[in-house]
Amino acid sequence: MNTLTIQGAAVRYWHYGNPLHPMAVFLHGFRGTHHGFEKIVHELEKNYYCIVPDLPGFGDSDPLDNIHSLENYIDAVHDFIVAVKKHDKVFLVGHSFGSIVASHTAATYPDMVEKLVLINPISAPALKGSKVIGTRLAQFYYWTAKQLPERSAQKLLASKLIVDAMSHSMTISKDKNLRRYIFDQHRQHFSTFASPKVVAEAFATSISNTTMDAAKKLTMPTLVLAAEKDQISSLHSQVAFANTIEHGRLHVIKNVGHLVHYEKATEAAAVIDEFLAAS
Repeated sequence: MNTLTIQGAAVRYWHYGNPLHPMAVFLHGFRGTHHGFEKIVHELEKNYYCIVPDLPGFGDSDPLDNIHSLENYIDAVHDFIVAVKKHDKVFLVGHSFGSIVASHTAATYPDMVEKLVLINPISAPALKGSKVIGTRLAQFYYWTAKQLPERSAQKLLASKLIVDAMSHSMTISKDKNLRRYIFDQHRQHFSTFASPKVVAEAFATSISNTTMDAAKKLTMPTLVLAAEKDQISSLHSQVAFANTIEHGRLHVIKNVGHLVHYEKATEAAAVIDEFLAAS
């Protein structure tokens, strides 16, 4: 584990592979940590120098001094990349909520990102369409936690019953060992956040922004790694998003939902490797 001070916050990050190789920075999803990318980066570290931070306010990283808005996450990621990069440009990879931050960072600082990879991108508004009821319920859940005393809020957010329900709703695989691994990962790391306030702010950011908002500003080659059965972001919206990007490329992974990084890590890594290696 390494530490950088970014906007007054101690941001912890992990690195894998040879520093002389091309650098790829990975941004995890909402309530996730760097652990979510371990299966993918272990496949990629032979060819790339992989840097995986815990986003501010999650995992072992401190929260930002300001609200955890998209704009502040963009600034934090920019400053982080400037501090760690070995070359003029980097490859940037984001999953789920990390795809929102990654796409908008790339759109804001296009000269910094050589290629962009978005896994399970959040490509449609969460407060519209068929998922609005689920989003409203989640919104109430995080709002409620924010109103409670710290200890009670932490207990609610870390509830094994709720965390397991989230895991169950997103896991497609019937493989018992893989399912056990996913549930265990979420139980260990899904509730390692700085405070209920951070979670509520980050959730508000996640449902108020999409990758589609940045699509027309993405000038670099961009891989959209979509899932056939994504429960959070529809395949239809991800296809539309990929088609909107000037140099967009779409790859759909079959028989998987929103947990591509867990359930189809080897296939995802192979597609990413091919995309990043192409001239």
